[in-house]
Amino acid sequence: MCLAVPARIIEVKGQNAKVDFGGGVIREVNVMLVDAGVGDYVLVHAGYAIQVIDERSAEETLRLWRMILEEEAKGHPSSRNQIVK
Repeated sequence: MCLAVPARIIEVKGQNAKVDFGGGVIREVNVMLVDAGVGDYVLVHAGYAIQVIDERSAEETLRLWRMILEEEAKGHPSSRNQIVK
């Protein structure tokens, strides 16, 4: 299974960009596959921005990820199946 996680671009230098995944998580990714700039939201997979997405979609996806991770931290791994369906 492949997962792509939304992040907001905060700095661009050539083909690389610093992105903010939220919660203080900043990473450098390659943006050569997309036409995106500072402030844009992108889906990141394996160190590459693979698609530009709108802010609403990014925030909703991040909210769902936080829900899943919170449930797993509580020891309810079966909750993941209900959330993802």
